[in-house]
Amino acid sequence: MGTVLAFDFGEKRIGVATGETLLGTAHPLTTIHAESNDDRFAAIAKLVAEWQPEQLVVGLPTHADGTPHEMTRLATKFAERLKRRYNIPVGFADERLTSLDAEARLRETGRNSKSAKPLLDAVAAQLILQTWFESPHVPTT
Repeated sequence: MGTVLAFDFGEKRIGVATGETLLGTAHPLTTIHAESNDDRFAAIAKLVAEWQPEQLVVGLPTHADGTPHEMTRLATKFAERLKRRYNIPVGFADERLTSLDAEARLRETGRNSKSAKPLLDAVAAQLILQTWFESPHVPTT
């Protein structure tokens, strides 16, 4: 039981969400905007130090039929780097359609696409984490 950090990995931005295993609810946290991997992992290190998670979750992107593509490989590589750097178990959650769902949810709050953009990746990470809480877990690395 404890804190979980989830990541919506992207080549330009990484959305981050947090939640507690006991409650099983996820909340958007932040979006990391960093050009270099060193800067990205420095930002993640600060979050890991602050939140002290027992588990990390990475959204696993696939085609609509579940087959992998290039972003699947990159997200898996990102998860492996998280595991090596922080020695915290890393699980995966299906992230198909989470960005579209996040966009729709933000529109429902009255935000247009421009005002929603800064929140989009963090809300997508929230949906990834909620999916992880609500489904049988893909094995952790």
